[in-house]
Amino acid sequence: MKDPRAFVLANTALIAPPLVPEIRLHLATEVVPLWRKTEEELEAEGVPPPYWAFAWAGGQALARYVLDHPESVVRKRVLDFGSGSGLLAIAAAKSDAASVLAVDIDRFAGAAIVLNAEANNVRIDVKAEDVIDSDDGWQTVLVGDMCYERPLAERLLVWLHKLTARGATVLLGDPGRSYFPKSGVEKLETYRVQTTRDLEDREIRETSVYRLV
Repeated sequence: MKDPRAFVLANTALIAPPLVPEIRLHLATEVVPLWRKTEEELEAEGVPPPYWAFAWAGGQALARYVLDHPESVVRKRVLDFGSGSGLLAIAAAKSDAASVLAVDIDRFAGAAIVLNAEANNVRIDVKAEDVIDSDDGWQTVLVGDMCYERPLAERLLVWLHKLTARGATVLLGDPGRSYFPKSGVEKLETYRVQTTRDLEDREIRETSVYRLV
């Protein structure tokens, strides 16, 4: 059984995402080798692809928005859903959120989030479970780049609308994924995010931040 913390440290380097230079993350320096290594070595253990090892465009845009608009999280209970690297959770913690919970079902992501929180000297609670359909009174919910698969997107949006209806602020960062909602959102900001052709088949991805309404 692979040790998640050791795997993260062995396969990443501390890097500042282009749009969020204030934050350093344990990220893969080469996309394909890590993806292949994870598939070959960990497939038998049921470990999903290492989404946590990359700063995706939607997450970078939303993290930039949170840092530039701290009022969206300051003194609030914040949930970072599908946290991956923990980028959004770290941005919220740096913006004086009252508390931050980072949730990701991948235990390797959990290890990466803990390491990244340590690297940025912030406190983040981490949970490795599916929290869709639960409600712990979060006041702001951050969702970066989670509308890439139809079943997940449909289930996620039903739940997020319920949270919005009871008064939570739901902020989403998305670069135009296939299953992002065409209505029910208000665009707040648009960024040009530097990425790689290995990840996005282009070097710049126009990415927007939205509020669910």
